[in-house]
Amino acid sequence: MLSYDIVIVGGGPAGLAAAASAREQGIESVLILERDHTLGGILNQCIHNGFGLHTFKEELTGPEYAARFIDRVNELGIEYKLNTMVMDISSEKCITAMNREEGLFQIRAKAVILAMGCRERPRGALNIPGYRPAGIFSAGTAQRLVNMEGYLPGREVVILGSGDIGLIMARRMTLEGAKVKLVAELMPYSGGLKRNIVQCLDDFGIPLKLSHTVIDIDGKERVKGVTVAQVDEHRKPIPGTEEYISCDTLLLSVGLIPENELSRGMGVDMEPVTSGPVVNESLETNVEGVFACGNVLHVHDLVDYVSEEAAAAGKNAARYIREGAKRAEQAGCVELAAEGGVRYTVPKYIHTDRMEEKLTVRFRVGDVYKGCYICTYFDDTCVKRQKRPVMAPGEMEEIKLQKQKLEEYPDLKKITIRIEKGGE
Repeated sequence: MLSYDIVIVGGGPAGLAAAASAREQGIESVLILERDHTLGGILNQCIHNGFGLHTFKEELTGPEYAARFIDRVNELGIEYKLNTMVMDISSEKCITAMNREEGLFQIRAKAVILAMGCRERPRGALNIPGYRPAGIFSAGTAQRLVNMEGYLPGREVVILGSGDIGLIMARRMTLEGAKVKLVAELMPYSGGLKRNIVQCLDDFGIPLKLSHTVIDIDGKERVKGVTVAQVDEHRKPIPGTEEYISCDTLLLSVGLIPENELSRGMGVDMEPVTSGPVVNESLETNVEGVFACGNVLHVHDLVDYVSEEAAAAGKNAARYIREGAKRAEQAGCVELAAEGGVRYTVPKYIHTDRMEEKLTVRFRVGDVYKGCYICTYFDDTCVKRQKRPVMAPGEMEEIKLQKQKLEEYPDLKKITIRIEKGGE
């Protein structure tokens, strides 16, 4: 049986950054397992720019951003296996994988970093009535067809969902000569970044209809059109608001789901809101020595944050290898609670004796808030109020926790993060 100190599942931006970080911490025995034929993950099909502004202080395309980390991994001499599918991970960190050259094989790891990314929510999860004609694609599939395969999925397009991939594909399809007639969004706010709404819709005159959804798909062999209707506050279609739009293509950009079948199989506790693992300050799950980072943990808006989080996971996994059983026990565990408009927090638990001098806590809000405060409570004491001009579900928020500040509260049991209005 093969044996490594750290095995990383996934060779996308998270896996690459985690591997490089672990090697730079002095861990020689590191292996990346990637099911695709090349490293880089989803970035390889994201040929638009806008990546790397935080990490490299310059604007890069997805493949350029990935190439920087792939070069780093090669320079550090990190081993990786491509076209390799991980089938199972046991709670004892025994990995079962397979590829064409070696068949089915097993790897024993001292630590595992989960970096499998996320997948798109399919049509089956939407309960849209109608047949199953050609011309219905997820936005990511359409992106791959256009950017990597050289195919145009259709000429007249309606996009359901205003996530970042859907917004970017509205621009991409327009640039390739298609007519994007409409982007419909079920929620009363967009699920994408503000800059993508401006650059991908407003700049091209593509209408965005909030509180609208597709209620019927017309066509048997190929999509002929869709019926769009306005929805009420309960997200139910309002009778009389139906509008038929002729089109030959429907793109679905209706959310991303972290790829956690392997995580669940090995007994990792999951966060219902994010569908990702519950982790502590070291990005470690409840299974000792198993860490999670990137979109498998929670869906990020910027790849720069994925890389930053993954680097922390690699560093913490390296520390786990070095310290092993000497690490502090679960004593002094502080819970992070999301309340009053905050949907979740990453991490969920903190051990103050193990955290760095400064810890970044990331979260998303559940609605659009203007002129409100992010308030941090240590038990019942408000220790910080940060004003935000505007907060939206499509943009990730963060706060910084100082270890020195936490040590001033030795009996601290819970940290609560909530949104409050100005006068409260």
